[in-house]
Amino acid sequence: MIPIRTASIIAALVVVVVAGTMFWQARQSADDVFVTPAALVQVKVPELPLLAQQGLKVFEANCAACHGDLADGRSDLGPPLVHKIYEPGHHGDAAFYLAVAQGVRAHHWPFGNMPPVEGVSEDDVAKIIFFVRTLQRANGIY
Repeated sequence: MIPIRTASIIAALVVVVVAGTMFWQARQSADDVFVTPAALVQVKVPELPLLAQQGLKVFEANCAACHGDLADGRSDLGPPLVHKIYEPGHHGDAAFYLAVAQGVRAHHWPFGNMPPVEGVSEDDVAKIIFFVRTLQRANGIY
């Protein structure tokens, strides 16, 4: 028979090990997947090449307010671009250029129409596309 004191110590150690394991697993997940407030999807963020970093900056300034900080969408504002609907075979790069220049009528999502985005050059759109495609690839979209 195990003395009560020994049993208590063993039970405490088990609790510490389980809690530590749960914390470590949560920490590992937090390193790989980011979810911004009101995000619609989880996005794994790879190491971004320079052009994708530049695209991120342009995206943050012009797109993130509706499409989320990581193109993960915003509840009641805009759809996630890291989504199979926006993979290149369904929405090619030209769709992004047109969306920025002319806006888009709502057709896949219930967020309403997207207005044109003023002051974003074609070079800026190319950077945004590279950023979004980098995230899409990292998240298995294509």
